Amino acid sequence: ALSVLGFRPDAVLAYDALSPAAWLGSRIARRRKIPLVLIEAGAFRGGTALARLLRRGGEAFWGPYVRRSAGALVALDPVAREQALREGFREGRIRVLPHGVDLERYRAGLASPLLARHRIRGRLLLCDGPLDERSGAEGLIAAFARTVGQRGDWSLVLAGNGHAPPWLRACADRLGVGALVHFLRPAPDELPALVSSSTLYAAPALDGGGGAQLARAMACGRAVIASDVPRNGWLVEHERTGLLAPPGDVAGWTAALARATGAPEARVRWGARARALAEARLGWSTIAREFESALRVAPLARPARLGAPKRA
Repeated sequence: ALSVLGFRPDAVLAYDALSPAAWLGSRIARRRKIPLVLIEAGAFRGGTALARLLRRGGEAFWGPYVRRSAGALVALDPVAREQALREGFREGRIRVLPHGVDLERYRAGLASPLLARHRIRGRLLLCDGPLDERSGAEGLIAAFARTVGQRGDWSLVLAGNGHAPPWLRACADRLGVGALVHFLRPAPDELPALVSSSTLYAAPALDGGGGAQLARAMACGRAVIASDVPRNGWLVEHERTGLLAPPGDVAGWTAALARATGAPEARVRWGARARALAEARLGWSTIAREFESALRVAPLARPARLGAPKRA
């Protein structure tokens, strides 16, 4: 087996521009005289307290060193790009590159055994991701209750990693749609078929639905309703791949949901356009080519040491 100590990389990749991993990557890149490429997702939903503490510490202790070392920074969306600019990274070295998706794994035409197992029938409005206070799920339930939740031929599925918060279940019951709102915890291998089996995909999070979730829905040819925020607006084309609605605005989401659920022909057009965009921009082969391009143009890290004394 190849020894790790004997490994000679062509470049160093580090996630989170001001993390300890970025500092360590800077040290290695400088020592090896190879490019350092940082990957920045941006603080999602403000980030955890620990993540915020690490970023403040990173800026204070090794921020300038990492900025001087980085040959390129790949931002996963425009919000991450703006964060990198605020943190002092050079604009000319920042490239926005979206989350990739496996276009073979996520595609139209898959049937989900999960729906049959939970006896979920009819048309399906799907939302997946963290179900916290900023998920927008409560507003989505309210919009669902005001529209197709009154008919009985649609179901709303909220798919998360953990247990459903009691307050969300209580919200559905209070609005009279408890029997039509389902909380699922799909395994990773169950997610492609679940997304593919949906009729309409919703990303109501107040600060964005997450690029990975949107990429998966688009790859499955699903029309999308998403919060009109920068994280979503550069992927979802209003009235072309779906609809954008004001974040946290129940009236706005009710109108968008009424429009999308009442226009099956438009949903088909939007879904086809979404798949075409996924094939053009989000497939792993495309992402790999763009990433390799960033590696090729990244300059070598300069051989220097953190805290090395200046010569007189």
